[in-house]
Amino acid sequence: MRCRTRWGICDVSDRFSGLLLRRADDALVLGHRLSEWTGHAPSLEKELALANLALDLIGQARALYALAAEKGAGEDEDSLAYLRGDREYTNLLLLELPNGDFAVTIARLFLYAAFMDPFWRAAAGSRDRDLAAIAAKAEKEAAYHLRHAAEWLIRLGDGTEESHRRAQAALERLWPYTGEMFEPEDEVLVAADVCPEPAGLREAWNRTVDAVLAEATLSRPAECWMQSGGRAGRHTEHLGHMLAVMQSVARAHPGAKW
Repeated sequence: MRCRTRWGICDVSDRFSGLLLRRADDALVLGHRLSEWTGHAPSLEKELALANLALDLIGQARALYALAAEKGAGEDEDSLAYLRGDREYTNLLLLELPNGDFAVTIARLFLYAAFMDPFWRAAAGSRDRDLAAIAAKAEKEAAYHLRHAAEWLIRLGDGTEESHRRAQAALERLWPYTGEMFEPEDEVLVAADVCPEPAGLREAWNRTVDAVLAEATLSRPAECWMQSGGRAGRHTEHLGHMLAVMQSVARAHPGAKW
């Protein structure tokens, strides 16, 4: 017997919570990485820009965590962000890597935003009204992130010999982590039109990446074996170190209110 739910299919609350946590973890981890540039960016203007991008992502994470908590994934958004261990995080490996130099940070933001822009645009048509509302706002932010990162990647790639070298090296370093973005999403949620299938966004991602790299006079890295495991909770050592810093206050003062 088929049970009735908001999507007309059998209960998929756990599946839906998993989707929300994956996207929230992505946004929080990259948002934290971008925030680490505060006080270290090449200029005050860039520091403010990166901080604002980080705030956008952390805002997305809060909305997604709050909805996940409402669906039973945790007590509240803070518990999901600050009281889970690294094995419980399901973010992309790409996003937990150290910032590296400015070229690495920009290249990573570009590669990720080139995927999330079409993802959120498609998710804005989700059959789940709550997710659709989050996606509608997130898509506007992702479009700006993509434009901002693309403009900077072009400036670096088509700039000096040194900036070109660093930008190309950043792409080569990050490329083996891009395949994880297109790993299959939960087939039940995709079939129910709750979220888009990532593989279906690869063509749009390729067009964006190829167009920007051509303008930046940068070469697309050769196809290679792709890293994976983040979605299953298998992370690099970098995530554990990041969470130790990010969660230190919440864990030292559990239940504290500001």
